[in-house]
Amino acid sequence: MKTVLNTGPSTEDVVRTFVEYYEERGHRRITGSTLLPPPGDPVLFTTSGMHPLIPYLEGRPHPLGTRLVNVQRCLRTTDLDEVGDPTHLTVFEMLGTWSLGDYEGPQSLDWGYGLLTEGFGVDPGLLHATVFGGDERTGPDTASLELWQDRGVPVEPTGEDNWWPSGSAGPCGPDSEIFLWTGDGPPQSTPTRDERWVEVWNHVMMRHRRLDDGSLVPLARRNVDTGLGLERLASLLQGRRSVFECDVFEPWRRLVPGLWPLDEPSLRLVCDHLRSAVVVIGDGVGPAASGRGYVLRRLVRRVLTALWRDDASRTLGDLPEDLVRHTRDRFRQDTDPGAVRRVLTDEERRFRRLLERGRQVLARPRFRGPLGEEDFRYLHDTHGLPRELVVSLRARG
Repeated sequence: MKTVLNTGPSTEDVVRTFVEYYEERGHRRITGSTLLPPPGDPVLFTTSGMHPLIPYLEGRPHPLGTRLVNVQRCLRTTDLDEVGDPTHLTVFEMLGTWSLGDYEGPQSLDWGYGLLTEGFGVDPGLLHATVFGGDERTGPDTASLELWQDRGVPVEPTGEDNWWPSGSAGPCGPDSEIFLWTGDGPPQSTPTRDERWVEVWNHVMMRHRRLDDGSLVPLARRNVDTGLGLERLASLLQGRRSVFECDVFEPWRRLVPGLWPLDEPSLRLVCDHLRSAVVVIGDGVGPAASGRGYVLRRLVRRVLTALWRDDASRTLGDLPEDLVRHTRDRFRQDTDPGAVRRVLTDEERRFRRLLERGRQVLARPRFRGPLGEEDFRYLHDTHGLPRELVVSLRARG
């Protein structure tokens, strides 16, 4: 990512501008939920702004009406291995808008274009859009295509890349994604062919329900669901090279390198995972062997693995409370910073003990050669050693 604007708004200003823009167009702001979905929901964490709104997208009337806007904190475990690149975070905030049977896709895209170009001052020449080009089930999204053509924005039709969600059952439909150019010089190529086009905003026209057998049935009411990552947008508007350089990470980048000298990839991972762990703990989750607690445990262990690579004496007990407070306040939580640090240091002690036990077990003659599936099952079920930990210990010798 490179500079889109030489100077830009703070993240708080981005939120304010976004919400006010849609409130002026009849949207009511709803309160974002925690990371924890409602009881009975099979998903471990809220992954998008639309997740808490599924009952309303399926037809239930919303008490605040048919036009909504909000800011929702989200967690995506699918992005864990991508953290460290310029655009992905584990826990992030998503700006969202919804039309529940009110206006349709072209109106949503027109407002999105107006907010980006007039509200945030993005050069229209740096924009590119993609739309659904049709498949054997449904035809192309010609309405979105024509909207972009009318605005003079280059547009690229694609297949399943512009159908959301791509595979799961539930509300779904064609989408149109808005990209910003982040390369040097004038824009080139298209979003599917050049990664310097960075996706900023997705507008989903929810017209169907996907059944378990993959077939589509029309929704009784057509909706529009949009979402864009706050930190990603803010970093672009602030002219930063990555999400880790936008203003919400400023305290982390200022304090962590003096505490634990790290290379850039490790610094990004440590900042992201610790920040995410603080938010997860703040929403009431503790480390565990499965479920949400295991996601937290995995985040902490990945941090410790990075920290101990160069110095095994490093400890999470040194994490400044200022960083915990900053993150807590950013995500509107009221957690005691001392309690958060105690959870982290308790998990650190547990991980140190597990590492020592793992080294002793793997030193046995039985495990000196190649390991099979039966070995991995035994190590996990008998000694509590996850596969990824076993692989890591053996790689270190």
